[in-house]
Amino acid sequence: MDIDFPLVLMVATAVTGIIAAADKLWLGKRRAQQSSHFDETVKEPFIIEQSKSFFPVLALVFVLRSFVAEPFQIPSGSMEPGLVKGDFILVSKFHYGLRMPVFGNELVSIGMPERGDVMVFFPPDDPRYFIKRVVGLPGDEIVYRNRQLTINGKEVATEELGGVPVYNPVRYLAQETLGEHDADIQWVRARDMRTSAEVIWAGPEGQWTVPEGHYFMMGDNRGNSADSRSWGFVPERNIVGKATAVWMHWESWTDIPSFDRNRWMN
Repeated sequence: MDIDFPLVLMVATAVTGIIAAADKLWLGKRRAQQSSHFDETVKEPFIIEQSKSFFPVLALVFVLRSFVAEPFQIPSGSMEPGLVKGDFILVSKFHYGLRMPVFGNELVSIGMPERGDVMVFFPPDDPRYFIKRVVGLPGDEIVYRNRQLTINGKEVATEELGGVPVYNPVRYLAQETLGEHDADIQWVRARDMRTSAEVIWAGPEGQWTVPEGHYFMMGDNRGNSADSRSWGFVPERNIVGKATAVWMHWESWTDIPSFDRNRWMN
């Protein structure tokens, strides 16, 4: 079962804050009166003691996580070759405006997603966090066929870099220029089920018109990514933030964390 951590954090912060405030405004004074009346110190209840201790920490984490930055771990290979499974990334929560935690409605408008940004979001009708690249902005006409991406009738500049490894390629690399971003993408080698011939699998193809207030997202691993080609457009309210840096790589608990992949993301 997936745990809604933002909701749990918000509730925990609110509950401990209410208890701490009630103690300061009322319960603490009542205990002081009882202590003076019975000429002995009335012990502070455990729940009040713990709430007063945890509330400042929870409040700080809540504010930083909701409005400044939040760490995420890459769970799959859908953003290879740039981001691989086990990468820990830092996501800016204010690049696209300050949003109400849990509910997602915008509180302060700061900026909007740009083509080529790597963005964390919730897909339609899915409570899980996803990370993909912004390909289509509201109103864009997107076409993806024969490994070529076309936006508003203009082909995206794509430089094919060849297969890896060279002696027996299992993936094929390329570089796309999306807006001000150079995106490293890859396709995978597959076999045509009808003819058994080897092909370069570049993922689902099609043509889409991005509705207003929505975005078209694609994984850099075009041949192995569940993205807008499959489940549709991302509404603005589902935006979480912009990926800005890789700060650690740790694939499993049996491995040693590595910092060799640390970098700022363009």
